[in-house]
Amino acid sequence: MKTAPNASAELIDVNPHDPAMAEDISPLIRTLRPSLSENAFREFAEEAHRQGLVFTAAYDADGRCLGVATHRLLATSRGRMLCVDDLVTAPNRRSAGVGTQLLAALAERARQAGCTAVELDTGTANHRAQRFYTARGLRFTALHYALDLTDDLTDPDSLR
Repeated sequence: MKTAPNASAELIDVNPHDPAMAEDISPLIRTLRPSLSENAFREFAEEAHRQGLVFTAAYDADGRCLGVATHRLLATSRGRMLCVDDLVTAPNRRSAGVGTQLLAALAERARQAGCTAVELDTGTANHRAQRFYTARGLRFTALHYALDLTDDLTDPDSLR
């Protein structure tokens, strides 16, 4: 995995009741998920945190939030995994090593927790993220399928 030559951020886990969640984490996650309102983010953060989601933020020496990773440990039939739900860098700090530093820290957490892998999904159209992950040694290993339950599923043939 590439190192983060320009990044020297302090990584801090933030809980949903910390003021940094609204001030720092929410705006960054919402750059990745623009349809998520502030209220919806708050509800998501509280529920997901109860389910084990960890919010790790990268801060510079002046206290500015540079990036965020959300992640959780999961026991699967393939072994224990650290699953990354979101990894986002502040738009003005992209290509400065913040994402690499976050990813390296998550890999180290995974090793310490006895995980066999770090896994994440990225959108099929997000080519920049795909290049980022590939350059850091992540491999394309699966397809992720989803059934949109907001679609009309009243037709019994819709799932055939």
